[in-house]
Amino acid sequence: MGPHSTPVCLRSNKIRPSPGTTKKGKALGKLTWNLAYTWTMEAPSPDKNTSEFPGVAKASSITLALEDYEDVFSDFDPRPYAVRSLSEDFLYELQRAALNKEETGLVVSLLMPKDERNAGREKVILERLRDHFRRHCRKLEEKRRSDIQMGAWMVALGVAFLFAATYILYEFKQTLWTAFIVVLLEPAGWFTFWEGSSLILFKKKEIAPELVFYRKLSGAKITFANEPSAPAPGAAK
Repeated sequence: MGPHSTPVCLRSNKIRPSPGTTKKGKALGKLTWNLAYTWTMEAPSPDKNTSEFPGVAKASSITLALEDYEDVFSDFDPRPYAVRSLSEDFLYELQRAALNKEETGLVVSLLMPKDERNAGREKVILERLRDHFRRHCRKLEEKRRSDIQMGAWMVALGVAFLFAATYILYEFKQTLWTAFIVVLLEPAGWFTFWEGSSLILFKKKEIAPELVFYRKLSGAKITFANEPSAPAPGAAK
């Protein structure tokens, strides 16, 4: 994406199941997202903080166009907005849109039709979103620290096993029992050493994309804004 790309617009089309539809069928046809990524190679306008959407600002921004508040939440969770699970589709598309965004200064704008907006509901939803992103970011940070600590202990234990095997070979006369102990310690040492190294070097890479996403969103400014009205028929372009 170029440095002067316009915000990403995501439009959701809710597919409502018939009254007799099963949960499985509802899950398959629940929500489809039509992504419209738009890039521009034109020179940036003098004011880099302006946006094509009223009330939506900033260069590092994501814009999602919603039909209603239900697009944010899971259809299978009947609880109130304050504790309701977020939609996997919503989170997935948000993660895709945030992929090339900066980790700081991100602005997420949720566009809604003006006549569908409710200030009280939006306050609850925004608090739910912030809580979700911050809580998951904290959990992933803790998991990463735990993996590094466990990896360090395993590396140290592996080195201790290998040192013990070397010491036995060097200090003691080789017998059946010393050979047996060395045969046990050497593979145990190498296995523990490499597993610990894997936790430190590779395990953290597995959760890195998800951690970066939640870092971005936990520090992002999330707002609701009015969806721009469609131009009148025959209006000048």
